[in-house]
Amino acid sequence: MSIRWGFLGASWVAKTALVPAVKNATNATLQAVASRDPKRSAAFEPTTVHNSYEELLADPNVDAVYISLANHLHCEWVIKALTAGKHVLCEKPLATTSAQARLMAAAAEANDRLLVEAVWTRWHPRFARMVEIVRGGELGELRSIESVFTFPGNFVDNYRTSPEFGGGSLLDVGPYQVHTWVALRGIDSQFNVLELDRNIGPTGIDMTTQVTGHLSDTESARIEVRALASFERPEQQRLVVTGSLKQLECVGNEAFTSWNSASALRIGDRQEDFAPIDPFQVMLQDFGSRISGESGWLPELSESIRVMEILDQIRLAPPGA
Repeated sequence: MSIRWGFLGASWVAKTALVPAVKNATNATLQAVASRDPKRSAAFEPTTVHNSYEELLADPNVDAVYISLANHLHCEWVIKALTAGKHVLCEKPLATTSAQARLMAAAAEANDRLLVEAVWTRWHPRFARMVEIVRGGELGELRSIESVFTFPGNFVDNYRTSPEFGGGSLLDVGPYQVHTWVALRGIDSQFNVLELDRNIGPTGIDMTTQVTGHLSDTESARIEVRALASFERPEQQRLVVTGSLKQLECVGNEAFTSWNSASALRIGDRQEDFAPIDPFQVMLQDFGSRISGESGWLPELSESIRVMEILDQIRLAPPGA
């Protein structure tokens, strides 16, 4: 069964990553696109260009919707798409608050439709292998997780610069890091903010958020986590997981965004290499397979809600907490 996709929004990631993924997937076609600019929509070469989001959601030829709108619009249009009977793949962050994420999850359940957050790095074989190694106990008892995702963001007329639109570095590159914590430790781990430092830019967004905290199952099994998200630091991606026996590290500078390029993990004194792959394509194929009643790996919606809860804790914590 080929899933007929409709895109809400004609963003850079939709054009650069999702359109090729649909074309290369074995079970997907690009049925329709709706955006603020019909010319941009037409450039995606869908079967149909719709003049409004509502028109696309009313299209009976659309099975599933990919949403790549500004962050503050995710909740509204995810719920509208689910209510219209569409399955939904929504760009990260799933929402701007955990309260919104729970509303979206309730709408998915009420309408018996799939809702998945498109944190595409989770479909990468390297990420899956990392989770397997950590949860399998090879590193021993976990001691710490260090994650960094920074780049100089010279944005012009971009939603990332607006607090009202859900902008800021924490909601932009923070989800990659927090999803990693949750994948490694599970949704039941508690998180406590120990130290927080943020730099607020002239438009009111966090240009940099740096946090140290504890993930814990019990008071005797606490893991220190250190994370840095920034739009004003030099480009860097780093992920290091330290256990009592070994340390695991993503090799190179694409810890979270390895796409169509070779990648590697270093575990103790050995290295495991991974061939180039397009995780966007794997994500679409697995999503489509599940719609068709076939096997396909998808993250649980409860994980996305837990990620939003932790992001809320960081966002609402006072400086120096």
